[in-house]
Amino acid sequence: MSAARRHDEVPFAHAKVPSAHTRVLSGADRATGAQDLFSRTSAELRRFVPFDAAVWAATDPETGLVTAPMLVENLGSGEGCAAYWESELLEENVLPFRDLARAAVPTAGLRAATGGLPARSARYRRLLGGHGVDDELRAVLRVGDRPWAVISLFRMDGGLPFGQEETALLAGLSAPLASRLRRFARPTASDGPTDTPAPGLLLLDPSGEPVSVNDEARQHLSRLPEGPSIPSQLGLRVPIWLVTTALQARAIDRGRERAGGARTRIRTVDGSWLTCHASCLSGPAGQSGPVAVVIEPAAAADRAVLIAEAYGLTPRELQITQLVTRGLSTAEIAATLFISPHTVRDHLKAVFGKAEVSSRGELVARLFAEPRRAGAEPRRAGEELRRAGEEPRR
Repeated sequence: MSAARRHDEVPFAHAKVPSAHTRVLSGADRATGAQDLFSRTSAELRRFVPFDAAVWAATDPETGLVTAPMLVENLGSGEGCAAYWESELLEENVLPFRDLARAAVPTAGLRAATGGLPARSARYRRLLGGHGVDDELRAVLRVGDRPWAVISLFRMDGGLPFGQEETALLAGLSAPLASRLRRFARPTASDGPTDTPAPGLLLLDPSGEPVSVNDEARQHLSRLPEGPSIPSQLGLRVPIWLVTTALQARAIDRGRERAGGARTRIRTVDGSWLTCHASCLSGPAGQSGPVAVVIEPAAAADRAVLIAEAYGLTPRELQITQLVTRGLSTAEIAATLFISPHTVRDHLKAVFGKAEVSSRGELVARLFAEPRRAGAEPRRAGEELRRAGEEPRR
């Protein structure tokens, strides 16, 4: 494993933070998708914060669980990903991502956090130390309290630990990169309506081995983008995004985690959204049974929340938008939220600007409308307007 520039040869003090921010964000601005953003950002960031290997993973902004895409650099084919996330979710660790997501500064180095004793972390004892990792710099890319990606940068072979300036640089990039990343969750012109199968079911035994799958799950899995996965005796590879959802269900079952739930949304190669959620089943005599993972097309309201986040709606704007889709008028929304109609109109004006629409009907169609199945008749404009709380013009 080799870095583009040795971290023990070029001290960060020689780089100017504003210049580094500009270079890294300039590369991100040219990205054509989330995976491309990860690749470009990693290449530029390495000039200012040298590292030997890295993992970049998108996350569901509601639950913080990883989703597609994921970029693994200089770590083989990602065969150790399952063990890495198992340690993250099921063991006591230093700097878990869920804590960084809520921290005042969403970036920290392992050696700095452990006083130079990384073996205090189960993740280091079990995995990193044995693979030659000397230090890990972690970051959560977030906007407000919403995490859109997690990053792990690794230094190998006894090099210098990540310094305060490097940590501060990455922390300063958290919100700007997250803001750029979330744009790729917006609908695009290529997101055409497609027929999708019914909910799929995948069962994993208590050891995490996939043991049963139905045809619908196989169809859903075939539509997911490429990324790290684990082999199975079922003749398919299970993406790491489903594996981590199952691990989160185990964590909840053991009382280790409650926030967010074992649920993530994954965008398919054709641009549609799937929801993956998992739960632990009970075995004989109260013993832990298998984990059931359900994969199904994301419901309209589920997609809408994610897309609204992608457009940068504030919590209040999202709340008003959800009331709009329930058909409430301006006066009814005002009464429900105990605010004035004028305030509601101001919020809606801001929402229209962010979503690039000019009416409630367009807003509902963009954020909340069900995708049209092949051969289905499109909704009339008047019907969409009535559902949005407007009467069509006559």
